[in-house]
Amino acid sequence: MDINSALKAFVRTVERGSITGAARDLAISQPAVTKHLRNLERHVNARLLERSSKNVRPTAQGMALYEASRHALASIDAALEGVRLNMGEIEGTLRIHAPSCLGTQHLHGMLMEFQDQHPNISAELVLDNRTVDLIYENFDIAVRYGKIEAQDVIARRIGWIQRILVATPEFLKKNGRITALSQLAEVDLITTSAIISSRNMLSLSDGNERGIEVPVKPTLKTNNAHVLINSLLSGRGIGPVQVNLVNEELRSGRLVRVLPKYVVKPTEVSLTYPSTKFMRPVVRAFTDFIIPKLRTIDGISAEPYPVVATTAAVYQGEKAKTHSHAPLRSASDSHALDAASSIR
Repeated sequence: MDINSALKAFVRTVERGSITGAARDLAISQPAVTKHLRNLERHVNARLLERSSKNVRPTAQGMALYEASRHALASIDAALEGVRLNMGEIEGTLRIHAPSCLGTQHLHGMLMEFQDQHPNISAELVLDNRTVDLIYENFDIAVRYGKIEAQDVIARRIGWIQRILVATPEFLKKNGRITALSQLAEVDLITTSAIISSRNMLSLSDGNERGIEVPVKPTLKTNNAHVLINSLLSGRGIGPVQVNLVNEELRSGRLVRVLPKYVVKPTEVSLTYPSTKFMRPVVRAFTDFIIPKLRTIDGISAEPYPVVATTAAVYQGEKAKTHSHAPLRSASDSHALDAASSIR
């Protein structure tokens, strides 16, 4: 019996709760996983798993073996990668999760740059807008929006996603200039579903931490940032967008700021990894590489409420005029951020 392969199959089966999930993660067949589990139970002369039609759960003996095995396997993997690292090589696999918009616009290119530097690294980049279970779904790293509350996750804060209200000059010319918060209740709003409350209220700030709840009239809600941006560019309404996704449109004047004294409530963004896993050298190398790069993104700030804008224009009648705000401070500008960046 290959004890290493059997233990890997056992650990993934416990973490996934199914033989199917373990087989998919390990890229082997379900019968192969079943054989490993059967051989392991024979080897230790104990029943390790309780099987039902829906899931697989460890017995008391199985849980004890799982706790010991996952640390042992991680130590072996780390030791082997450490030898390669000492020889000047970084290799291995990375499984990464990120929000679709940030992953498509920024993280994908950064990952390719990392692979150019370390050609023996293979990666799987999964992009969608859900919160994943790092252990259950076997992710090494995940970029997450919002406050991190999970106890089995270590998070390193990247910064704060900044959002502003924008529209096309053509939309504002047709529908009139927006100069007061009260007008938002009457104008068509295009938004992502997570930004507004179930009561159709949008949380804005005047640049301080004081929040202002404003009623709005959403005509399109979507969970996709690119659908949102394309709808805005088509002149369908105004909308809250991440600054980092529309920098080019703002510079060119295709989109202009609406109510430039206000920003949408910012969202914290962090890089997370499981606290229950030993950090493999390849994961550590990628973490050290990617965090400084993410902090330089224009539209991710070191503080929740910096002075926002941009070279963005503000519609003021027939022409869009440049609005003079101080530039948005990137997360990489804060020397104090690193000192407090590791949070549990």
